Amino acid sequence: MKLKLSLLIFLLFAGFASSQTSDRLAVVTSSGTKYIPVYERQGIIYFSLVHFAEAISANYYYNEETRKVELKFDKYNLKITTKNPYIVLTSRKNNQSESYQLPTSTYFIDEQIFVPLVYSIDYFIKASGNNIVYEKPDKIVFRGKVIPEKDETKTGFDITGINVDEKVNGTLVRVKSEKRIATYTSSYKNNILMIVFRNVNVDEEKLARIYGKGLVRGINARNTGKDTEIEFTLSNEYTTNEVLNAEGSNDILITIHNKIFARNEEREKNKSKWDFDVIVIDAGHGGKDAGAIGVGGVKEKDVNLGVALKLGEFIEKEMKDVKVVYTRKNDTFVELYKRGKIANEEDGKLFISIHCNSTPKKPSDAAGFEVYLLRPGRTKEAISIAERENSVIQYEENPEKYEKLTDENFILVTMAHSAYMKYSEKFSDILNKQMSVDLPVSSRGVKQAGFYVLVGASMPSVLIETGFLSNKKDTDYLKSSKGQKNIAEAIYKSIKNFREYYEKVMQTEL
Repeated sequence: MKLKLSLLIFLLFAGFASSQTSDRLAVVTSSGTKYIPVYERQGIIYFSLVHFAEAISANYYYNEETRKVELKFDKYNLKITTKNPYIVLTSRKNNQSESYQLPTSTYFIDEQIFVPLVYSIDYFIKASGNNIVYEKPDKIVFRGKVIPEKDETKTGFDITGINVDEKVNGTLVRVKSEKRIATYTSSYKNNILMIVFRNVNVDEEKLARIYGKGLVRGINARNTGKDTEIEFTLSNEYTTNEVLNAEGSNDILITIHNKIFARNEEREKNKSKWDFDVIVIDAGHGGKDAGAIGVGGVKEKDVNLGVALKLGEFIEKEMKDVKVVYTRKNDTFVELYKRGKIANEEDGKLFISIHCNSTPKKPSDAAGFEVYLLRPGRTKEAISIAERENSVIQYEENPEKYEKLTDENFILVTMAHSAYMKYSEKFSDILNKQMSVDLPVSSRGVKQAGFYVLVGASMPSVLIETGFLSNKKDTDYLKSSKGQKNIAEAIYKSIKNFREYYEKVMQTEL
């Protein structure tokens, strides 16, 4: 039986200075203690990946050109890229890869990749097969033994605090928890958003607060049996909310959204901006970015463009009063941020990004179309697809511009879409049903993921994966002129039905 290496990682010094790496983490193993550089940003501790690999005597490969590090363990290889929120684990047994999205990106400082400690530790445990324990500064090491140090700040409560971050389009609330909260419920009535967290407790006095302005006007918390109830008193600008577990930590994130339209006195003046008069069609990839390469060498960029142009023809023929805007009409490369910029400058009312799916293994049995909304991915599959579609930035001149979208800011940015989310959801539902009826390609449902191309478009937006190029049957249909025309027609019918819904809602809202 192989003896597993037991690691204890703890903070040697508690004081950090932003953008400095003078403080250290002690990595304690059976062979001794080694110290590695750390970096603090917005209260999150990051450690040097290469130094960590050397401290635990793990084999690794560092690509200086791409700034990627791959750690090699017995069962998995673990790959991390700088300024990227994804950790990729590849099985050494069957070469299958799994992608995991962290709530914050990695950073490149002093020629080293720094990884968020708390958010990534579980993935290092899985990859290495070893027991890795992170101890906060309430522990010290003395002659190889871990000795508890008295901590006067321990409260004994599971929920330890709340951060409220007010933004123009809504509010991001982070509920800090020492314990993983597996289940929770939320309800809204009379300006009170009530969230019940199961099997945790809270310091009621510490969390209670009153705000004079903003979307969140007050917070009250109480322990009820084994559960905690937190009440958020909200202003009349409230529309919707979403509660989700923060990836890689015990915290809970709550997004609270503002009203869709301007206040009453501004609505009449801005009526024309809501006219359904511009549709933006985005053919994914293009030029030097071929996208997925399918069975028989079929290129995703060609299928996307074929469907996009045929869709435009349907709209131009049947909707004379609607302007069609293409992000590309030929085999050219368009950067992701420019696609959204084009849509915004043309005052688009609907943004449709057309793509094809694929799997690493070809051919494969995976088949069918999917419709995606812009939200942080919740499943491994959604995260993996978003990572693949977002990888187009490697072809861009300045990929660093996306760095601010790779951490918690991505959630804040997607909140800007709350104004359009109910329309995106409605169109997605119509589209999914129409394509299911009209096409021989099966539906895999409406999903959500963090696509950069949708971030830039300030309007109802969807991304369609029309089928799998790794599947021979799907590929034969997708590459055919008839298949592309049928897909385009199904999308057009969906747009027509959505327009009727949209204009009825506009009459009521405005």
